[in-house]
Amino acid sequence: MGYIDYSSEPKSDIAFIDMKSFYASVECVDRGLNPLTTSLCVMSNADNASGLILASSPMFKKIFHKTNVGRAYDLPFNIRTRKFSYYKAKKQGLPMTPEYIQYIEYWAKRTLIVPPRMERYIEKNLQIFDIFQQYASRDDILPYSIDEGFIDLTASLNYFVEEPTLSRKEKLDLVSARIQRDIWRQTGIYSTIGMSNSNPLLAKLALDNEAKHTKTMRANWSYEDVESKVWAIPNLTDFWGIGSRMAKRLNQIGITNIQELANANPDLLKTKFGVIGVQLWFHANGVDESNVHHPYVPNLANRSIGNSQILPRDYYEQAEVELVLSEMAKQVAIRLRKNHKQATKVSIHVSYSKLTDLPSLNTQMKIEATNSTKELTAAVLLELLRN
Repeated sequence: MGYIDYSSEPKSDIAFIDMKSFYASVECVDRGLNPLTTSLCVMSNADNASGLILASSPMFKKIFHKTNVGRAYDLPFNIRTRKFSYYKAKKQGLPMTPEYIQYIEYWAKRTLIVPPRMERYIEKNLQIFDIFQQYASRDDILPYSIDEGFIDLTASLNYFVEEPTLSRKEKLDLVSARIQRDIWRQTGIYSTIGMSNSNPLLAKLALDNEAKHTKTMRANWSYEDVESKVWAIPNLTDFWGIGSRMAKRLNQIGITNIQELANANPDLLKTKFGVIGVQLWFHANGVDESNVHHPYVPNLANRSIGNSQILPRDYYEQAEVELVLSEMAKQVAIRLRKNHKQATKVSIHVSYSKLTDLPSLNTQMKIEATNSTKELTAAVLLELLRN
């Protein structure tokens, strides 16, 4: 069994904040609807059966048992007529009782299917990060994606909660609750927060594995919780950084859960998986040397404007990859126009999961000066990616 002396490990007070069903919530709020009780999905190309579901509200997920990413043909009803689809139900092994059919058609008629509006989501994202900056400096904020971000509150906890009798864990929870409240009051969007008085990794694990299921939508995982919480994560693929491929490779050497990974021989893991194996061992023991001290606002004095995004899962279908890249191209185009700039060169860099052996993809090309969303998207998709 590996032993970690947590007293010598770095400690920081981290809040990892996730906007609940962000795109769908923005659409609900803009329509004066409750994001938690409205059945809504954001779908591109909704006029055909292969429309891609980009996001959905909690109620939509509950009723139709669908995750954020899916296709229109995966739904148990026809999106045009809103009638129950016997063909789809049979193909998916769904019940076809009169009660179930009535239930699906009832909600299908009340479900809103709306197109994506990236400009609006970016606008809301900026508003939310303005709220973050009321609690920490820009250098203590790290955007993780358009709907998630880390805040290092180490330097500001005592400023917002002066009570000396409270522990840092209690103070972190109080400040996180205030952030949740401010986001909801100013945007109408609900948020979930994973907290840690130790490091960003444990805050992320707290969000993914506990906070989303609590009444307050908050949870704290710190070093003292590693054995009782981190090791108790049921599936390897539920752990940050372990995909299905790595899970299979770990299974091949007898590691089937996080506790076994944490107590494995790190030398064996290094032999089998290289540096990644050692990193996984440390992570399974709750140790993460990273921090969030990176500036939030990009330096516009640079000659380039770009956008990066860490995806929540592995993407295999070309249509899904192209959709992500087109959304990012839209964001870059908006920033170009906002700063009165034009692009004369576009480039893309795609990194595969660290747990694979595939090399990164890098390519670039010169274009006619433009800040047009349509032209930038065409350059990224038609010229760079597909060629």
